[in-house]
Amino acid sequence: MAAPRLILLAAVAVQLLLLPAARSGRVFSVADYGAAGDGSRYDTAAIQTAVDACAAAGGGRVLLPAPGDYLTATIYLRSGVVLEVARGARLLGGTRQQDYPRESDRWYIVLAENTTGAGITGGGEINGQSGAFVVTPSEKKNIMVSWNATGDCKGDECRPRLVGFIDSKDVRIRDITLSQPAYWCLHLVRCDNSVIHDVSIFGDWNTPNNDGIDITDSNNTVISDCHIDTGDDALCPKSLKGPVYNLTATNCWIRTKSCAIKFGSWSSFNFKRLVFDNITIVDSHRGLGMQIRDGGNVSDVVFSNIRMSTRYYHPSWWGRAEPIYITTCPRYPNSKEGTISNVQFINITSVSENGVFLAGSKHGLLRNLKFKNIDLTYKRWTNYTGGLYDYRPGCEKMVKHRTGGMMLEHISGLEIDNVRMRWSRGSLKGWDVNPILFRPSTIDNLSFHDWQSVDIQ
Repeated sequence: MAAPRLILLAAVAVQLLLLPAARSGRVFSVADYGAAGDGSRYDTAAIQTAVDACAAAGGGRVLLPAPGDYLTATIYLRSGVVLEVARGARLLGGTRQQDYPRESDRWYIVLAENTTGAGITGGGEINGQSGAFVVTPSEKKNIMVSWNATGDCKGDECRPRLVGFIDSKDVRIRDITLSQPAYWCLHLVRCDNSVIHDVSIFGDWNTPNNDGIDITDSNNTVISDCHIDTGDDALCPKSLKGPVYNLTATNCWIRTKSCAIKFGSWSSFNFKRLVFDNITIVDSHRGLGMQIRDGGNVSDVVFSNIRMSTRYYHPSWWGRAEPIYITTCPRYPNSKEGTISNVQFINITSVSENGVFLAGSKHGLLRNLKFKNIDLTYKRWTNYTGGLYDYRPGCEKMVKHRTGGMMLEHISGLEIDNVRMRWSRGSLKGWDVNPILFRPSTIDNLSFHDWQSVDIQ
């Protein structure tokens, strides 16, 4: 694998080269097309007319001027059109199902399909009004409205997403705040050559499924200088109908009630050449995670220069405060098992209420994992129940188990170099302070160099 710094430098160079293009072309103000901007009357038609006029003119910017609250149903971006929500302006997502497309996979407030060079910028805010979808507020987990009564969508996750780019190229999203999504916030689907820079995401802390950025079947993606504070998974590559490769995320701050960086659990195809560098993770239920459940394989991944704290929340949220959680197992008894190989953890510091969890499966081994310059501090400061390993979704679900510094199973090749475990013994009630827990019959090719396990106050 190429050095992670070289990969990052190349990605940033591409980003800096391409970002200025987002501000070129003519400006089409939605006010000139009749938008009221009063937050009560729907401005959908005015905004869409401005977008279509901009596209017909060869591209440019569609401006939502400030001040203003622009209430809308789905807006369809076109090739070459950049939606510019001015600082001090808000685009508000409507909450009536009849205003959205019939197909639930197109329920977005802003949607770009089959576009080239479309984007969003401006310093303002796109707001999904998620509070309108809360049936019963709860500090454990909100009970949400589900748009499944018509049969257009099944299950309890039938809510509109905030922003989606589908089958698009040269996506450019920068300098924008995305807030209060009722479901997923920013979603790339089968996109290529995307840049996401200086995006702030704020989701309701108790709302399920309000993921930050989901990268589904999309390739050649650069994410930089983003702030994500939300209830569910923050950065989430998924492979549902195609692979995910060449993803770089750098200089980001994350807080989540679920997993900060999570591969899967949609994982039918491969993940390859992903780099996560200079990430700060705060008070999250899980730090770095992989849930490979559907037969796809993961290879050539680097996590470097990451600082994190992970803690327990209510077990209705997936996760048990693991700083690192790498798992493969079949979602269903007849599902194919994928593998994870050639993953590096370099310069990682964590303070956590649980240990590292590395669990392959019988036909889905973890291979060639490397931990270098790792500092793991273990302590408890919440009152949630410990002593559980969380395999969800599918697999063994929740399993009672002794808690140790690292739990290992079904691994072939693990290198530990300059790893320090620090134990705050006075605050580890219910822990088995064994540094390493594993079943020897499932592990081979372990290498330990400069490894320490010490008590701290």
